[in-house]
Amino acid sequence: MPDLSQIVKAYDVRGVVPDQWDEPLAELFGAAFARVTEANAIVTGHDMRPSSPGLSRAFARGAASLGVDVTEIGLCSTDELYFASGHLGLPGAMFTASHNPAQYNGIKMCRAGAAPVGQDTGLAEIRSLVEGWAANGAPEPAARPGTITQQDVLADYAAHLRSLVDLTAIRPLKVVVDAGNGMGGHTVPTVFDGLPLDLDALYFELDGTFPHHEANPLDPKNIVDLQARVRETGADIGLAFDGDADRCFVVDERGEPVSPSAITALVAARELAKHPGGTIIHNCITSWSVPEVVKENGGTPVRTRVGHSFIKAEMARSGAIFGGEHSAHYYFRDFWNADTGMLAALHVLAALGGQDGPLSELVESYDRYAASGEINSTVADQTARAEAVRAAYEGREGVTLDELDGLTVTAADWWFNLRPSNTEPLLRLNVEARDTETADRVRDEVLALVRA
Repeated sequence: MPDLSQIVKAYDVRGVVPDQWDEPLAELFGAAFARVTEANAIVTGHDMRPSSPGLSRAFARGAASLGVDVTEIGLCSTDELYFASGHLGLPGAMFTASHNPAQYNGIKMCRAGAAPVGQDTGLAEIRSLVEGWAANGAPEPAARPGTITQQDVLADYAAHLRSLVDLTAIRPLKVVVDAGNGMGGHTVPTVFDGLPLDLDALYFELDGTFPHHEANPLDPKNIVDLQARVRETGADIGLAFDGDADRCFVVDERGEPVSPSAITALVAARELAKHPGGTIIHNCITSWSVPEVVKENGGTPVRTRVGHSFIKAEMARSGAIFGGEHSAHYYFRDFWNADTGMLAALHVLAALGGQDGPLSELVESYDRYAASGEINSTVADQTARAEAVRAAYEGREGVTLDELDGLTVTAADWWFNLRPSNTEPLLRLNVEARDTETADRVRDEVLALVRA
């Protein structure tokens, strides 16, 4: 019996192939997805990992065995699959393990219109069905199986994204893009085609073994090549996508990383110009600058927990026009509330190309504070260490505590958030302050308590 507790996570399925899951199991997941969504038809897509085409086709067979028609869009980015789900009005399944190493694979699932499927919105039922069928045999096939057909939606996806951003006035720009051998190598040429961009393509060959570096730009070591190329060539901007190309990271003309909080603030200001008075979602570890910029531009900021299921649920509830996370996930109402790094990248290119200054100057007004970045500490007892930190700050004058997500402690000149990892024995710390000296002092003080 497969141990599904190891691979069915909070928001998706993810594990090592074939040790933890394989094609026969993917077939059962396809049948369970069809049963839980009660769909007559679904859409599937996959990334460039060696195991992806086989797993994706097995999933399609499982759904088709229950009479469900399957549209396969083949190689795609995760946000391209969300586009297909929204555009075609079908539940969707994307085969990817995002930035995980080559031996991993996974499934990100959504209902029609790219509505998320997580533990509380269908994933628990899918797991339960798969466990039952794995133990007792596959479900009875339908009298008439569904069809499996192919459709290419890349051009439609690119056209939809470009319809959402005014790119008519941008000046010529030299742009370096590091696709990390991931799906950005597939989507970027089509999305950027015809724009006044001198594109310098780094690692665009699709290769799920990631021969150059991990496709995880959140880790500074994985953007070193991009930074060097920007500096060498005098480029205006550098963009890095993760493996399934749903997240986008930005470096300026000096090769310096631009904080995802600054990108969130910049895009929020642009979306508010289009939709005056709109609501903007930001998670509890984005910079103070995000709600400030939102208010300055006449919008309403709403703070939420970290994680795409919380952001998407809050966007649907509040009718928000945009949402951003400090992990470089960017969500748009015009994109079915789903996240798309590519649309955020187009906004940054439009903002940069619509004025004469360099990117570093453009983002200065959106990047106002000193931040530690996320610091992970391995601990034996997450609860006990977090409690020690709480005890140290509770009752201090001029300090407030809240527990929207982990523990957030806020003072006049600084704040920090300490939250447990869902998947590892880690506590994650983010600190921000009005100056670097204060940020360093608070960081060291909290880490001493966490690691005591």
